[in-house]
Amino acid sequence: MKNKNKFNSFLQLFSAIIIVVLINVIGSYVFHRFDLTAEKRYSLSAATKKLLKELDDVVYFKVYLEGEFPAGFKRLRSETKEMLDEFRAYAGDNIQYTFINPSQNEDVNKNTEVYEQLYKAGLLPTSLQVKTENGEQNQIIFPGALVTYHEKTFPLQLLKAQVALGEEEVLNGSIENLEFEFASTILKLTTKVKDKIAIVEGHGELNAKNLEDITKALEEYYVVERVRLNNQLFSLRGFKAAIIAKPDSSFDEKDKYILDQFVMKGGRTLWLIDPVMASMDSLTKNNVTLGLANPINLEDIIFKYGVRMNTNLVLDVQSAPIPVLAGYQGNQPQYKYYPWVYFPVAFPFCDHPIVKNLNAVKFEFASGIDTLNNREIKKRILLASSQYSRSVNTPARIDLSILKKNPNPKEYYRKNIPLAVLLEGEFESVFKNRIAPAVSTSEEMAFKAQGVKTAMIIVSDGDVIKNQVQSSTGKVYPLGYDRYTQQQFGNKTFILNCMNYLLDDSGLITVRTRDIQIRLLNKTIISEQKLKWQLICILSPIIIIMLYGLFSGWLRKKRYASDYKN
Repeated sequence: MKNKNKFNSFLQLFSAIIIVVLINVIGSYVFHRFDLTAEKRYSLSAATKKLLKELDDVVYFKVYLEGEFPAGFKRLRSETKEMLDEFRAYAGDNIQYTFINPSQNEDVNKNTEVYEQLYKAGLLPTSLQVKTENGEQNQIIFPGALVTYHEKTFPLQLLKAQVALGEEEVLNGSIENLEFEFASTILKLTTKVKDKIAIVEGHGELNAKNLEDITKALEEYYVVERVRLNNQLFSLRGFKAAIIAKPDSSFDEKDKYILDQFVMKGGRTLWLIDPVMASMDSLTKNNVTLGLANPINLEDIIFKYGVRMNTNLVLDVQSAPIPVLAGYQGNQPQYKYYPWVYFPVAFPFCDHPIVKNLNAVKFEFASGIDTLNNREIKKRILLASSQYSRSVNTPARIDLSILKKNPNPKEYYRKNIPLAVLLEGEFESVFKNRIAPAVSTSEEMAFKAQGVKTAMIIVSDGDVIKNQVQSSTGKVYPLGYDRYTQQQFGNKTFILNCMNYLLDDSGLITVRTRDIQIRLLNKTIISEQKLKWQLICILSPIIIIMLYGLFSGWLRKKRYASDYKN
């Protein structure tokens, strides 16, 4: 009987070894990774996997997230490392990384030099209060990475700050975006043939200086050119997208026809239109100005596509502040900052990839948008005013004296007035049945009355894309940065996301819809039941092992006693 038991034991061991070997052999030919998390946080999108498998050389990440951090930043570090490891699973040795502590030198001057180098490279610092043996200490960290491919290096900011959100929400949003940020940076570095974007000019649009920052940002992904239509039928040929940024004069019918046919043939368009013309320059001189309708002869084309841009101004309690002269101290002017209801601060209205985890976007003298009942066109409101807003029709009297009193919430009774809308589908030409048959059938004109499937985004404020410029020096500030309040709004990311979505044939931007749940411990229960759970966590494994040992001993004793009797 003992020999039989020994034979069975050897047979089981041999079978287990064979199974392990077979699994390893099969695994060397069949690649698959299992993600057991509820939100599939470690499952890369098909677009990301395709991008990684097509890498032909090493992409090197220098991640500056090494050192002593609070728990939240440790989580960001570990999630970053796990995401890079996941990238390596598909790209192999073509993804390399290292984690660096920028404050590792004991010499403060050397650390300062490193900080300056990282700042010049495009990484933004964050100041933290860290507990040490000597008490709390201020620490400068750079939560980002420098990504290199061949001779090109791009900065990648891993921590995405957002207005009105707590630290945990900001960190969670940053973690949710890791795959998209890594993949889009790799795409920027490795793309050889870039799509072309036309910035239309010739109708009083924003000049090159006003668009300098966003132009540089877009040039990392695309070829960007300023184009005058000049009634030239093929002026937009070769371009995949067009930006119309705050025109203040009328489009003639020929230029409008060019834009319409660009859309009909699949061109993607970002319209940043001011239905109402109002200016802060007038207010600084007189304290009172008028908001007047701004007819630019694009109203009918946009209406045909499915949107009505209203000639009104949106006033919002949730607004950006402006500086107001309060007096002088010696020869120095002293300013105070007051919320200016004509500058709405819009937060994302939905979870669309364009606006998911987006920082607040600053508008200046924005107008409301109405979507029309056109079932063939899919409409999605991206940004809207807060639940405490209203609108005033033109001509609208704009008076700085309203800063002296707090807004009455009862007067701001309208909720979520649309300010930015995404339209997708097959659009119908505004010139359908309006031009002569000889023209519409001409091969040279190549007129299309019904368009192919495409997309466009309509924003009711041209200043959303405008960066501030210091008049005395010509210094250009980053888009979305308010030099008076030193706040960074999400305008730049919003415009980049808009263009990435419109031109993203790979579907990479859909990665931004990923949700990762924050599973925080209940602090109240922890404080009340701390000792209880400590004892459970410490004693439970010991008790289980002891019970298992006793049960195994009893079972073994019973088994061998039975064998001995037989």
